[in-house]
Amino acid sequence: MAIQQLETVGKKFHDATKHSPLSVMLDPNYVDAITQPSAFKIYPKFYRRFELDKENPVHDFIRLTSTITFEKRYKYDSYQLRVNPSAGALYPSDVYVQIRGIKGIIDGIYHLEVATNSLTLVYELIDDGLESYILPDCLVKGFIFLVSSVYYRSSWKYKNRSLRYCFLDSGHHLGAIAAAAYLYQKAIQVIFDFDKIELNRDLGFENKEFVTASVISGEIKPKTVRKLRSPLPFVSPTDYFEANPFIEAGYRNTVLNDTARDLFSNRKLVPEIPYFNCPPEKFLPTILGRRSARAFKGGTITQAEWEQIWHCLQQTLPTINQENIVIYLVVNRVEGIETGLYKELQLLKAGDFREQAKYLCVNQALARDSAITLFFASHYDNYQTAMQIAGWLGQRLYLISNYLGIGCSGIGAYHDDETKKILGTSQDILYAMAIGR
Repeated sequence: MAIQQLETVGKKFHDATKHSPLSVMLDPNYVDAITQPSAFKIYPKFYRRFELDKENPVHDFIRLTSTITFEKRYKYDSYQLRVNPSAGALYPSDVYVQIRGIKGIIDGIYHLEVATNSLTLVYELIDDGLESYILPDCLVKGFIFLVSSVYYRSSWKYKNRSLRYCFLDSGHHLGAIAAAAYLYQKAIQVIFDFDKIELNRDLGFENKEFVTASVISGEIKPKTVRKLRSPLPFVSPTDYFEANPFIEAGYRNTVLNDTARDLFSNRKLVPEIPYFNCPPEKFLPTILGRRSARAFKGGTITQAEWEQIWHCLQQTLPTINQENIVIYLVVNRVEGIETGLYKELQLLKAGDFREQAKYLCVNQALARDSAITLFFASHYDNYQTAMQIAGWLGQRLYLISNYLGIGCSGIGAYHDDETKKILGTSQDILYAMAIGR
C-alpha cells in the first residue's frame, strides 16, 4: 500500500468519526460511570517488581514518563491524574520499556506499573530484544520505550471516535517521555514506522492492546539482535473488554507497511535532547503540576508570553517520521496582537470570533473565554502518525503554557466540517486546544 493510499485510508477513518451539530444531538453519549473498565494494567503478583526510587536519576527519568501527580476524591470514587492529559481522564495509553546495559537493572522488558510506581519485569533478555522489530541490525544500550493503547478504556465512552483519542493520547504520552528526557538531558528519537503488528503478537496483546510508537534513548550499536525467543503470555489490560471492530481496523489500516517503511530506511537515526525554552532545573514543578484548565476567567496574556509559547511549538520534534501540522488560531486576548482568525502568524480575518470558536467546539465555553484557541490541521501522509504528532505538540503546549502560569486544555470534540469551513481549509482538523487565564 503506497503512502498516498495510506492517506486515503486514514481519511476514511477520520471522516467516519466526524462530529456535527446533528450527530452530537442524536448521540449525546451518556454512559454509566460504574461500568468504566479499569484504568491500570496489573500483571499477576508472581511477576518480579522493582519500585522506582525518586532519588535515583535513572528511576526518576522512567517514573516521570507516566506517573500519577494528583488524586481527585469524590464521595464514591477517586481519579488519579497523571503527567499526561487524556480525553475524559480515561488514560488508554500504557508504557513499556526495554532496559539494556544499565547498571543495577536486569536487562529486560518491563511494564511501567503506574498504580504501584514500579517496573514489572515481563521478559528477561539474552541475545534478543525489541531492536529486531524497530531497528533491525542495531542494538540499543539504554532504553527503548513503547507506548501502547488499551483502546477499550476510551471506546467504553467515546465509541468509534476514540480511535482519534487513542492516537492523540499516545502523542501526549510521547510528549511526557520527551519532557522527562529534557529534565534529565537525555537524547531521544521517536519512531512510528516499525513492525507493530508482529510486535503486538509477540508481546501477547491479542486484540486488547496495540503498540503506537517507540522512543529510543541510548547508544545505538551495529549488531544483530534476534526477535523475542517466545511470545509473552497474555495479560488483560482491563477487568473486562468489549471489542470494537472499527477501531481495530482503523489501527491495522493506518500502520505503515513495508513499502512505506522503506522510504524511511535510509534516514540516519540521531537521538537528540528535546527542546523547551525554559531552564531544565525549573521544569520539574511544571511536569508534576500540569493540569487541564476547566474554565478561563477571560484575562489576557502578554505578547512576550505568546511569542515564547509559539517559539516552543515551532521547534523540530526528534523523530524521522515528520508530518506537516498547520496551526490555525482564534486570537481573543493577547496584548499587542489584533483579535481575529490566523493561519500560523498570518492574519486571515480580523474581528471577534469568540462565539464562533465556542460553537465549533461543541459549545464549550473554554474556546470562547480563552486567550487563544488553536486548531491543528493537516494533509497527512499517515493518519496514525499525524494524530500522534498533534498530541505530542499538544503536550508541548500544555507544558510551556503551564510553565508560564497560563492555563491550557485539550479539546477533542469539535464540529469537523464547520470548523474547516470557518478556517477556510481543506485540511482535516486533528485537534483543538485552548490557552488562557
